[in-house]
Amino acid sequence: MSDDGRKARFTRRELLKATGLGAAAGVLWSLEGGRALADAALPQVPRKRLGRTRREVPILVMGCGMKLDTRFDPKLAEAVRYGVNYFDTAASYGGGTSEIAIGAFLERSKKRPEVWITTKTERWDPKGMAESLSASLGRLKTDYVDLYMLHGLDDPKALTKEVAEAAERLKKEGRIRFFGFSCHDGNVAELLQLASGLSFIDAIMFRYNFRQYGDRELNAAIDACARADIGLVAMKTQGSEAGIADAWKRFEQTGKWNKFQSVLKAVWADPRIAAAVSHMDSLEKLKENVAAATDRRELGALDRGSLDRYAAATRALACDGCDHLCNPAVTAPVRIGATLRCLMYHESYGDRDEALRRFRELPAEARCLDGVDFSAAARACPKGVDVVALMERARRVFRG
Repeated sequence: MSDDGRKARFTRRELLKATGLGAAAGVLWSLEGGRALADAALPQVPRKRLGRTRREVPILVMGCGMKLDTRFDPKLAEAVRYGVNYFDTAASYGGGTSEIAIGAFLERSKKRPEVWITTKTERWDPKGMAESLSASLGRLKTDYVDLYMLHGLDDPKALTKEVAEAAERLKKEGRIRFFGFSCHDGNVAELLQLASGLSFIDAIMFRYNFRQYGDRELNAAIDACARADIGLVAMKTQGSEAGIADAWKRFEQTGKWNKFQSVLKAVWADPRIAAAVSHMDSLEKLKENVAAATDRRELGALDRGSLDRYAAATRALACDGCDHLCNPAVTAPVRIGATLRCLMYHESYGDRDEALRRFRELPAEARCLDGVDFSAAARACPKGVDVVALMERARRVFRG
């Protein structure tokens, strides 16, 4: 099971069936050559302007954090056919396969001019930015990316004059078109407020989901970015829980939309948000999300009420990553937020390999969970997350 509990593995026959295609329709994309063999009238995902970039992007972004076929991945091909031609990637995604797979797709499909590519760097210094970009361009088999981001930014001090100058150089060299950062830790609102006054930040990808709509500080920061015309892309929109793999079943479906579609519809209803990234590791998920994006009907009061009840029912399982508040309450050198993100990959995304890889990348002392008392951290959590139970679950999952 993946982040939203839907099937993630398909045979080739099931892939065709999932998109409503059969033998009579023919194979629209050749896995051997990657060239379009036929055309069909398919619904196209709506597009919105991405802030000061002035470019129109699909409101549904293909999140490429999963492992992709490095020869030719049919999910990328189908995404483009539905107008989902914005691929979000990073060097570390998919265990290092994501950029390589996208590069193979671009080379064999000849679709580079039609695809928006965002990639990211975990090196936030000017030299590291340039070196990481060179490596990414090589894997992506392109000479530029549309948007280059500092990956998982959590330190406001990293947004220096030197970084701004480096971003401008990369733009002048034609290696990037736009620049920004992604963020998902506890200081998202602080980073957005800071960015609203920085002219070199063109776009931001940040954690935003139905659990946060009433957060005044975050909404004020989003408003500031919207006034500054910074393009905003929402990620972590599913608000996935950790610790219970099927917690999503608590969602009460009152209308046409299931939980996974409803949370996307709720994000798209926010006029400040240009697009939402979705982890679509199967054609079934792609088809479901395209259906939600192309149907202009909005969520009704019953749908929103169901989302509110679901949020309340699973609040204790959903970590917002603000471990700067809870972690100091623990004497051991653990990393609560990072550990629970690993657990989310295991429980909600259903990706055990990626969860283990991320956990093993933590410092050795942070992985020592045995005998640690997390009760004070639980009391310090302003969201009421059951830190004790979740960290005990993580200890059992990642033992050994």
